[in-house]
Amino acid sequence: MEKSYILHMITTAKNLSPFDVNMAIDAGWTNCIPYIGVEKDEVQALVQDAIFSRGPSGVKRTGIFFGGRDMHIAMDMMEICHESMVPPFEVSAFADPSGAFTTAAGMVAKVEKALKDVHGTDLKGKCVVALGGTGPVGMAAAVIAAKAGAEVKIMGRKKDKAQRVASICNAEYGSDMTGILGEANDEFDSFLDKVDVVFATAAAGIQVMSEGQVKKASRLKVAADVNAVPPTGIAGLDVMDDATPIQCSESGAVGIGALAIGNAKYQAQNILLQQMRESDKPIYLHFEHAFAVAREYVNKK
Repeated sequence: MEKSYILHMITTAKNLSPFDVNMAIDAGWTNCIPYIGVEKDEVQALVQDAIFSRGPSGVKRTGIFFGGRDMHIAMDMMEICHESMVPPFEVSAFADPSGAFTTAAGMVAKVEKALKDVHGTDLKGKCVVALGGTGPVGMAAAVIAAKAGAEVKIMGRKKDKAQRVASICNAEYGSDMTGILGEANDEFDSFLDKVDVVFATAAAGIQVMSEGQVKKASRLKVAADVNAVPPTGIAGLDVMDDATPIQCSESGAVGIGALAIGNAKYQAQNILLQQMRESDKPIYLHFEHAFAVAREYVNKK
């Protein structure tokens, strides 16, 4: 009898995300087993229990998913997971904390396509601002955009935190080549006239860019908002917008709303979960792989 597909789903939180469970089952993982409140020093034992109990054929039908709410912890756990493998007892793994990696990937892919289709350009050399960017979606989006050649600023309420987050992103994920900067929210107006792209990644229900700021942003080309809870994070932008002109923009900017981003996120996560299940060789997936998949998906549409 063929062994079933088992996905061991590890999170630092007290609950596993029902969204991730639904996605995994819909992608063909027949058994999704939660491990909650997991610490980093517990990952090796969990991984090795998972790989040694099924035999070489069973590991091909076994996977590990890392959730939680912290990008850095999820990536650290992924590294521990990789180091804990003992070939041929090796399984695939996928990190997507709070869905942040696939959400960020979907947002940047949609923005990149809008830049090309509407403005005939790309992210290279563009001034990109991640408002509310100190959370996992903002950080992942900042790194992805910076690696695509953008000049990125992460903005938050406290400048020291934004700078600290930017430094970690550069050191941990950009090989110190991404050059991401950290700024305080109250400095946004001082460089509005230089901004090409805005990512609104703050908490739900918080508007981070007003109508007046949209009007003053004389170079703004694309604004994207992951918030589906009223009010939207960017004035004049609707959750259904998909490269739709922002009425209050005087620069011809287009907006991408949460539902358009959500569709790209959903597709990316589904594809990556299927890749884990179908791959003959172990694969280790995170935000860069999510962006590659999201980019391919949005460009096929």
